[in-house]
Amino acid sequence: TDWQTQGQQWLSGVREAALSTLASGGKKDEDEVYSPFSGLQKSQVLLECRVFHDPQLNPRVCAQLITKILYLLGQGEALSRSESTEIFFGVTKLFQAKDDHLRRMIYLVMKELNPSAEEVIIVTATLTKDMNSKHDLYRANAIRVLSKIISQTDPTMLAQIERHLKQALVDKNAFVAASALVSGIQLIRVNAEVVKRWVNEVQTALQSDNMTVQYHALALLHMIKKQDRLAVSKIVTSLTRSPIKSPYAQCLLIR
Repeated sequence: TDWQTQGQQWLSGVREAALSTLASGGKKDEDEVYSPFSGLQKSQVLLECRVFHDPQLNPRVCAQLITKILYLLGQGEALSRSESTEIFFGVTKLFQAKDDHLRRMIYLVMKELNPSAEEVIIVTATLTKDMNSKHDLYRANAIRVLSKIISQTDPTMLAQIERHLKQALVDKNAFVAASALVSGIQLIRVNAEVVKRWVNEVQTALQSDNMTVQYHALALLHMIKKQDRLAVSKIVTSLTRSPIKSPYAQCLLIR
């Protein structure tokens, strides 16, 4: 199986590293460890991306290939526009796979690929479906990824997903609500006019029992109101009379 083959390759790599250390008289740097990505070449990874187009997708193989792509990008490897586009369209085909681990890897690589304006239209349609999914993991991650992509490429597209974000702000699931609030904090820097319309939903989120949701809600509410000193004063006074549970939010309130 693929798993057994990969295990054998890893063992072979470890064996070769050990033999190399012995051959050099054991003088190898003690801090140096074997890396499964040692010697990884961009050309090799681009060829392997053909698996994204296989009729029978293998989630494990695809997830490992995405890991290689992320590793190369993390090492500062630059992708040309054509290479990035090729990988992007290959990754979009993986949305048909019903594998949670692979889906998380898809979200990660989409944020790093920096899609073009034309590709953003495609990814918006795809991620909007996930934002309406019954799977909370998909909804939360889709909100964060799409918001980051929009903030980096075309902030005017926020109007197209505003309804979904406002619903997510008051969602019963804390992960979804926190994701929407974090997205608001990111988006207010590029499209403040739209985000300022969410003040009622943000105030509702501030009453959440979840500490993380309270913290992000207070942070976003301050960003919305910070130009109005009287409004900020009222928020501080109100929360001082009825203290919030989140210690993170209390620290932010003091600041």
